[in-house]
Amino acid sequence: MPYLLHVDFPYTGPWGTDMTSAMSELAHSIAAEPGLIWKIWTENREAGLAGGTYLFTDEASAQAYLAMHAARLKGFGIPTVNGTIFAVNEALSRIDRAPV
Repeated sequence: MPYLLHVDFPYTGPWGTDMTSAMSELAHSIAAEPGLIWKIWTENREAGLAGGTYLFTDEASAQAYLAMHAARLKGFGIPTVNGTIFAVNEALSRIDRAPV
């Protein structure tokens, strides 16, 4: 069963294409994480938040990634990292065209 992880945290930029340039190397690193199926990067300039929604093959991979990523973000000076893991109901999600 796949597991969804949503992470968000306070962020002051860069945003948009500047974020793409600044975070490209990190994105390639994340792509190689064990159990990762995909990640959607999220940003909300008005709220001062950034983060992502990830789909992992299993709960253990999602838990391990959340622990590592929260520590990494705190190392970047981000004091608060919110992370929530959800089991995915694949049957219902497929009805609504989810890429699971």
